[in-house]
Amino acid sequence: MKLWKRMAAAALALTLTMSLAACGKQDDPAVSSSKSEGSAQDGKEQKKVTFVLDWAPNTNHTGLYVAMDKGYFTDAGLEVEVVQPPEDGAEVLVASGRAQFGVSFQDSLAPALTGEDPLGVTAVAAILQHNTSGIVSRKGEGMDTPKGLEGHKYATWDLPVEQATIKAVMEAEGGDFNQVEMIPSTVTDEVSALESKSVDAIWIFYGWAGIACEVAGLDTDYFAFADIDPVFDFYTPVVIANNDLLKNDPETAKAFMAALSKGYQDAAADPEGAAEILIKYAPELKDSTDLVVASQKYLAKEYISDAARWGEFDPQRWSGFFNWLNENKLLEREVDPNAGFTNDFLPQA
Repeated sequence: MKLWKRMAAAALALTLTMSLAACGKQDDPAVSSSKSEGSAQDGKEQKKVTFVLDWAPNTNHTGLYVAMDKGYFTDAGLEVEVVQPPEDGAEVLVASGRAQFGVSFQDSLAPALTGEDPLGVTAVAAILQHNTSGIVSRKGEGMDTPKGLEGHKYATWDLPVEQATIKAVMEAEGGDFNQVEMIPSTVTDEVSALESKSVDAIWIFYGWAGIACEVAGLDTDYFAFADIDPVFDFYTPVVIANNDLLKNDPETAKAFMAALSKGYQDAAADPEGAAEILIKYAPELKDSTDLVVASQKYLAKEYISDAARWGEFDPQRWSGFFNWLNENKLLEREVDPNAGFTNDFLPQA
């Protein structure tokens, strides 16, 4: 499992326990078609589009469900079905054409673009404008900076990109990565793991796991990788699209992205209303309403942030991270720093 998917699994396992089998049923709200929100306009048949998630529905996906619920896809002549990813990930499903769009991550795309048979996918929108991941620890134990990880237990997935990132931010502050005690990660609930002291530090996405700590009343220290080195302000998560669709049917791609953009703009403008819509489509989250609402309020500021429009990629930030992967030889083959993304299918700001 890729690094970010492992992290997402840990961050979401606290509440997202929906079975994949249940998600595959046609009557499950998580996979309901946008067609249910309206009929085809003027008797025209709607074009079917499949969107594959990276994990169970969560606040990263809210704009998608808002667009479905408000009929934006229907208005665009599209019938959108949302499905769960296969074991080998959303990238393979989208590349095969069995799904037209999906959720991925910049680091996951790098190896997908460099293999002997590169996957035919392209990132077409940044769901969040900045990387919101970093290290959380119990407050007051000295781990509020990377150097402070020395002598403490860090929950690791033992993955090259993960550990290279930790090493880089520690060395930037004169820390010694070799002094970190690496504990194989079994964390499924960050709050319990920190409170029990089974580990001292965990890599999280603040918009879910960090907010979970706040909602639980656990005092923590936290530092974000992007605040230490801009190279780590890469894009995670992103919307990807099938390359054949982009080439042969750009109008459908643009129509989908325009509707999706409206959904995320609405989610940013009305986080509480957006949280209600997410829970409507993912009722397993109802018991964690406080967390969902708090997470949605946090992400409302992150969807667009300082960009001119939702979804826009900064080419320098994209290439900067790919260059770092190349320089540190973290891929089997070097990746083209400028490959794998486009802003061409976003609506004009």
